[in-house]
Amino acid sequence: MRRILCIPVLLSVLLLAGCATQKRSDTLTDTLQAYSSTLRWGDFQSAEMFLEPKYRAAHPLSKLDLERYKQVRVSEYDDGSGPIPAGKDDMQQTVHISLINNNTQFERSIVDHQNWHYDATGQHWWLTSGLPDITQQ
Repeated sequence: MRRILCIPVLLSVLLLAGCATQKRSDTLTDTLQAYSSTLRWGDFQSAEMFLEPKYRAAHPLSKLDLERYKQVRVSEYDDGSGPIPAGKDDMQQTVHISLINNNTQFERSIVDHQNWHYDATGQHWWLTSGLPDITQQ
């Protein structure tokens, strides 16, 4: 009799765990799509809102940073094969970004190594590696 009662309980626990994992995965997908869209539109100031709050407080965008971001236009954002797990609550993603200088119309590419962390309490993914470094040569 106990075995019969244990099976539905076990199945319920596994189903709930699967739902939580799926929601977390969906949240990552939504976050990465929103972030890439924000960068594609060149809205680096709004992209700052994807940064983990403690990181954002410790590394605020300077006026110089904002002026540099205004000097470029994103022409391509290629996330390749997407994120890969880097721990229990972490993902990494390498993105190739093509930028066009607004003044010279010269196009160049940079590589952005992104680290994302999942905040289980807030059920939110945060970028912990900072915005793309567009000063790369």
